[in-house]
Amino acid sequence: MNLKQLSEQLGLSQTTVSRALNGYPEVNEETRERVIDAARRNNYRPNTRAKSLATGRAMAIGHVIPISTKHEIVNPIFSDFIAGAGETYSAAGYDMVLSVVSDEDEADAYRQFKARGTVDGVILHGPRLNDPRIPLLHDIGLPFLIHGRSTGATLPYSWLDVNNRRAFERATEFLLDLGHRRIALVNGLESMDFAIRRRTGYENALKSRGVAPDPALMRSDEMTEYFGYRSAMEMLDRADPPTAFLTASLISAFGVRRALEDRGLKIGRDVSVVTHDDELSYLRNGEDVPIFTATRSSVREAGRKTAEMLLDLIRSQSTVPVNRLLEAELMVGLSTGPVSGAARAP
Repeated sequence: MNLKQLSEQLGLSQTTVSRALNGYPEVNEETRERVIDAARRNNYRPNTRAKSLATGRAMAIGHVIPISTKHEIVNPIFSDFIAGAGETYSAAGYDMVLSVVSDEDEADAYRQFKARGTVDGVILHGPRLNDPRIPLLHDIGLPFLIHGRSTGATLPYSWLDVNNRRAFERATEFLLDLGHRRIALVNGLESMDFAIRRRTGYENALKSRGVAPDPALMRSDEMTEYFGYRSAMEMLDRADPPTAFLTASLISAFGVRRALEDRGLKIGRDVSVVTHDDELSYLRNGEDVPIFTATRSSVREAGRKTAEMLLDLIRSQSTVPVNRLLEAELMVGLSTGPVSGAARAP
């Protein structure tokens, strides 16, 4: 489909459609969203080179991917986020530039983006406490938006995040309401901001019910199936094993389920499991009835929204930070039930 055909379908002039796709302020928000939605549905892709010449922009957004020994960023969650962001870029006529670098070269990759004019802005992934990339990008002068937040950061920045603290507080309260008191946390890496917020929510819920958080029932690492399995096996071997598990990922929840099966325990009857479901496109949490009770928030949709927010910042040239906090839904599945004495058996 070309510009003329898209314009005819919408009943708008080619100039209006072009300006809507390019983010001109004289096009109202309702029309712009209508045009972008139609472009996405019809797989319309504007000529990027022509747009770049017309607007003076690179018409590209950057993502720096560090090959890290500390945290594996390229995982199924990241892939779905990138897919969602890519849909938004494509509809708006933007390209995506991925720069794969070593940990020590990450800062230089952002500097090169700015120096070469390769991209109009960047999205930051996996924010940490007091993330050093925030002051770096302020100094460089490259527009950016963070998927997540960075506790302790002193400079203002734009972000989109899930309310991780409230999600895990609510999940823990749900298990407490079922009578569970020994609730294990199988968390993500706690050098990452999202995992710290999830642990805070979990601990807050326990304390509010007079239950002291037990460090022996907490694990933190990359959210793999084997990590979930190993953590559950270790805790189930205790003299006073947990009666419920709260995991940071559907992937690690499958590991917990495998451990329960190896111990001859039935999930939902003997031991309860609640997880966080990113609604991964290739790994669904059941169909009509969820396999796992879960706090649910689509990471693909987060990718779409984060990209939209960054493009809006670039178009408006605004320096005022924008923030968006998404709430996760609690979906009750087959993996939870009232506390059972069977789970306490050695």
